[in-house]
Amino acid sequence: MTPADTQQTLQLAFNLAPVGMCVSRDRIVEICNEAFARMFGYDVDELVGKPLAPLYPSLDEFAHVGNLGLPVMRDTGVYSDERIMRRKNGELFWCHVAGRALDRSNPFACAVWMFEDISRRRPVTTTLTLREREVAQQLATGATSKQIARKLGISPRTVEAHRARLMKKFEATTNGELVARLVGGA
Repeated sequence: MTPADTQQTLQLAFNLAPVGMCVSRDRIVEICNEAFARMFGYDVDELVGKPLAPLYPSLDEFAHVGNLGLPVMRDTGVYSDERIMRRKNGELFWCHVAGRALDRSNPFACAVWMFEDISRRRPVTTTLTLREREVAQQLATGATSKQIARKLGISPRTVEAHRARLMKKFEATTNGELVARLVGGA
């Protein structure tokens, strides 16, 4: 296989990947595939050269996810989570995101990202505040209140208050039922 053939095959794999993919530099889309653009309701040319921030429910969440992911990427070179993202039309949806940094010492300088829409199995069924989304995201991973509190820099009592509001919003009577509803199992 010639270098040109290899390049063409790599481009084909990127473009035809069944999940959204993008390369970002300093959290700006450098290149993305059609699946990525379509997932968010855009054309590819509308996203190239644009910040990733508008794909988040708010600028605060964009900053918060960056603050959570940056130290992990520095330590390991990779980061993944499940989070709520925003389509062009404003619709919120759950998304599995995984990324890898080119340079661990400066992870956001250049990173490759995979985005998978998981809204079929995990629909957004109620309006949540930023903090409720953060707590819900951690609850869905099985984290305890103490672990969530440490990760978010809040007290365990505050986590419990958010959990209580989430239980009311999702009409859950037990913690297990709440987690099942958060992950789309009930």
